[in-house]
Amino acid sequence: MFKDRKDAALQLAKALEDYKDKKVVVLGIPRGGVETAYYVARHLHAEFSLLVSRKLGHPDNPEYAFGALAEDGSIYINPYAREGISEETINRTVGEQKKEIERRINILRKGKSFPVIHGKTVILVDDGIATGATIFAAIEMCKKRGAARIVVAAPVSSHSMDEKLINKADEVIILHKPYNFFAVSQVYETFNNLTDQAALEFMDRWEMEKGVLKED
Repeated sequence: MFKDRKDAALQLAKALEDYKDKKVVVLGIPRGGVETAYYVARHLHAEFSLLVSRKLGHPDNPEYAFGALAEDGSIYINPYAREGISEETINRTVGEQKKEIERRINILRKGKSFPVIHGKTVILVDDGIATGATIFAAIEMCKKRGAARIVVAAPVSSHSMDEKLINKADEVIILHKPYNFFAVSQVYETFNNLTDQAALEFMDRWEMEKGVLKED
């Protein structure tokens, strides 16, 4: 059990020690993954940025993802979850999420371009992995961008999700894999939804700390 995202992130960072000072790129999946990735990147002395990936919510239950869309247009569709969903509904949902992705890039990354990851090791970080849709879309984007190695890291996921991720990424590091997994929040004592403002504060802290390091 983790106290909060910071506690989970620091434990995750220790599990990623092999990548410390190796010039890797840590990418957080907003919004929950921003805080987690911030502490991981800090510990590893890595480059830090965001990869915006949005789930495509099922029309009958928006919280349940039938797929996901990454910021470069990379898309993942779960063939089982999308059964009964029309192409029109899928296209409309994709269009809605494109707008939300643009909004998040403008706010959380302040419109800055996605970092160059060609030939680099990328660590994709989230605060937990449920359906895996957003991570699958993010992995696809990193492959298209020419990442040399893709590592997926999160404090929690199900056992079955861990197995699926191993088939898509070069390495997967998950700290807890409960057999009775029903929600990411179940392994946290405190798990509040991260707002845009809270996520942005972590990005601002990173920029400020980076500036201090350059001056030193």
